[in-house]
Amino acid sequence: MTLLPDDGLDLAAEFPHPTHEQWQHLVAGVLRKSGREVPDDEAEDALSTALEDGLRVRPLYTARDAAPDPGLPGLAPFVRGGRAQAARIGGWDVRQRHTVAEGASVMTDLENGVTSLWLVVGESAGIPVTALDGALDGVYLDLAPVVLEAGDAFEPAARALLRLHEERGVPADTVRGNLGGDPLGHEARTGRSYETAPVTELARLCAERHPGMRALTVDALPYHEAGGSAAQELGCSLATGLAYLRELTAAGLDMAQSLAQLEFRYAATADQFLTIAKLRAARRLWARVAEVCGAPREGAQLQHAVTSPVMMTRRDPWVNMLRTTVAALAAGTGGADAVTVLPFDHALGLPDAFARRIARNTSTILIEESHLTRVIDPAGGSWYVERLTDELAHAAWTFFQDIERAGGQAAALRSGTVGERLADTWAVRSAKLAKRREPVTGVSEFPHLAEKPVVREPAPEPPSGGLPRVRRDEAFEALRARSDAHLAATGARPRVHLTALGPAAAHTARLTFAANLFQAGGIETVTEGDFGESGAREVCLCSSDTLYGEQAESTAAALREAGAEHVFLAGRPGPYPGVDTYVFAGCDAVAVLSATLDRMGVS
Repeated sequence: MTLLPDDGLDLAAEFPHPTHEQWQHLVAGVLRKSGREVPDDEAEDALSTALEDGLRVRPLYTARDAAPDPGLPGLAPFVRGGRAQAARIGGWDVRQRHTVAEGASVMTDLENGVTSLWLVVGESAGIPVTALDGALDGVYLDLAPVVLEAGDAFEPAARALLRLHEERGVPADTVRGNLGGDPLGHEARTGRSYETAPVTELARLCAERHPGMRALTVDALPYHEAGGSAAQELGCSLATGLAYLRELTAAGLDMAQSLAQLEFRYAATADQFLTIAKLRAARRLWARVAEVCGAPREGAQLQHAVTSPVMMTRRDPWVNMLRTTVAALAAGTGGADAVTVLPFDHALGLPDAFARRIARNTSTILIEESHLTRVIDPAGGSWYVERLTDELAHAAWTFFQDIERAGGQAAALRSGTVGERLADTWAVRSAKLAKRREPVTGVSEFPHLAEKPVVREPAPEPPSGGLPRVRRDEAFEALRARSDAHLAATGARPRVHLTALGPAAAHTARLTFAANLFQAGGIETVTEGDFGESGAREVCLCSSDTLYGEQAESTAAALREAGAEHVFLAGRPGPYPGVDTYVFAGCDAVAVLSATLDRMGVS
């Protein structure tokens, strides 16, 4: 901590300086009032939040939370950014993704704020190589860099793009972008590899003739989309990047040239501080790799951040606008060089014009109206961010070392080591999602059964065969799909009657809770009228613990006589005869709802 000179203006000088121990004592007192008896020195732990990778977020960070010196922007270890501030004033590179050859959409993007293009190329999963010229018709390639994602069509796509630059008269030394070679990323996606010789050959060509063009992408999205944690995503990217450095140097490029051929792609999520820390940690870790490889000054990582596909939902997709806004904010704050905001309808198919507009305007607002890029590393100096960056870097380095011990990224992928570790992480997270410990607004929380579905044209089928692609909404989406099919077949959704006991003050909270829970599974809730008039065969009691003790048993018996086949109670399990299932905060909502649909005959 830097000590400032005494200028006689001590802030809050008339108040005594509190100690950390005093704060802990006060926190313990508050916890005791809520019924939790904890010693003073454990009060902080009681309020901490567990993250993946063994990390914990504490409620208070102070100057006692030391972290390594992050250095200066543009200098190793590049934690505060790979470039100096002058290069950030204009904002990050706003990069839009395209999977179909629609020149009009490309031009609309470029005319309205997009500064580079990310083209998915492939005969079955994107823009055909032969259609590349048409997709870029009218594009000034000297002004708008192009980044390719072509999978095993890498070589023909890369050569077609370079030929296009030449035909349009773009000087070789001004060509910018990325040819998108990523054999290991393709293998992670599909389980199939492709030859690295064309990649190294084109990398050598870029190094010699096109210094502004990079040949390889280290894409960490396959690991994020398979359910990996932030540390696992970082560890896989380091191992992949190191594998490419070995290939490039073996092909004759020196270390500085090899480092200059790589661009890294990471996911940005709505967990804004974790995203900020991830991008900062990624630069620090890659700087360490470059240092060990003998080129410490060349270790500035070029980063492309993409708003997470895992967090995008198909139900109530409008909420995705909020998620991508927070993710883009975090990506920019974390120092990403390029940011892609996926349209809010990305999970539904091809985005429409409105969705594309909102996506590109998200970056524009953050840059032009929020002035986010006028300060380099805005989060730098925060005790919380600096400590989280350091802890995440250590967790990622440990995972990276595990991969290297397994023989490197290729060997770890082929042996199943990577897939198993990611699956374990996703299983733990899935349990949290099922119990709604990680809420998904519009899906597991506050669902809207009567919402009008958002329909889009199908997008090209993404490559598959390797690591799975997961989404946070997938378990609840499966339940809702069952309900939709039942509605289409019978004209009505499955339903549960919510029977409120006592006055509104006693039952409102649990009635609202129960309605949210059942609707998350596509089950309509009925609150008006008597159970016998509701058309439901199952019922849920909603009230206070006191009234449950007085009325639950008799009410359950009366409902049984009225035809109720299953009785729920909204609250913790208790001594209430006649109750079949308890629903409460932290219960496995997916299991409860799935079993309910099974009993109701909803296939």
